[in-house]
Amino acid sequence: MNTPNNTEVTLRFLAAPTDAGFSGSVDAGTVLEWVDKAAYAAAVGWAKTYCVTAYVGNIHFEDPVDVGDMVEVRAQLVYTGRTSMHIKTVVSSGDPRSGEVHMRSSCLVVFVSVDEHGKPSPVRQLEPADEEAKRELEYALSRIEVRNQIQASGEKVSFTDAGTAERVKLRFLAAPTDVNWGGKVHGGIVMRWIDEAAYVCSSRWCGKPTVSVFSGGVQFFRPLHIGDLVEVEARLVYTGNKGMHVAVHVRSGDPKADDLELTTYCLTVMVARDETGTAVPIRPWTPVSEEDKVLAAHARELLEIRAAAPGGRLPDHLLQQAGS
Repeated sequence: MNTPNNTEVTLRFLAAPTDAGFSGSVDAGTVLEWVDKAAYAAAVGWAKTYCVTAYVGNIHFEDPVDVGDMVEVRAQLVYTGRTSMHIKTVVSSGDPRSGEVHMRSSCLVVFVSVDEHGKPSPVRQLEPADEEAKRELEYALSRIEVRNQIQASGEKVSFTDAGTAERVKLRFLAAPTDVNWGGKVHGGIVMRWIDEAAYVCSSRWCGKPTVSVFSGGVQFFRPLHIGDLVEVEARLVYTGNKGMHVAVHVRSGDPKADDLELTTYCLTVMVARDETGTAVPIRPWTPVSEEDKVLAAHARELLEIRAAAPGGRLPDHLLQQAGS
């Protein structure tokens, strides 16, 4: 459903059994895929051009979406730059028999309009229609500096064999079923891959099934093409009392060539839960090498940036160093 002025899109559907993860509820990666699709529809509706995902902001997964829920994903344009569109997304769900849905997660997504040559293309400017729209615009503006700080911190991150932490690499070819409307791999698909790699890495570390409770700073550097060799590397970089912070690099390239280029970066937080769904303490990880220490400092810096941002409170179990 589109609003008359094309600033908002709402998708509604039932969460299917095939959306369930190992926890029984819907995977965070699938929720991120929904978010990306709704935000894409809002971006294209406004720009009238093909658009690409540039950034996905902080998103918490505190309340699960259950199989069989009626799901509502609302994407609302709140700010436009020269070529970018900042879109607030809210995921809600509930029992379809009651007709009521409750918010499960929300985040800001940034899309960029591109022309037929794949170059950034100017978009018409959004003028806030009322006081609520002005507040949303101001919030989007306040996140720009936070995003710049997060991106600057991410530039310090590199993965080499000098790291000693738990890590996994998933390698596969990007399939035709991963394609989006522009012939590239859908950003939501990439985020699902990130969630899967983080699951494997964190589960191997704690010896239990895990779920994502937070993803932040998903940066898309370049498009990923159908037929590319894809490498998704997840590495444990920090442990809180319960949260396992996993940095994920997605690289891709021609399978006949030797070099893969970085396409996407994300840091996600995973937890293990007991039978009641309560997060449980996990064993601490202690940095050993210099690379370990840099990565741990990066994760801690991101926590401090987000905690200091407007409305940026983080749960204590993410901030507290394991064993402290």
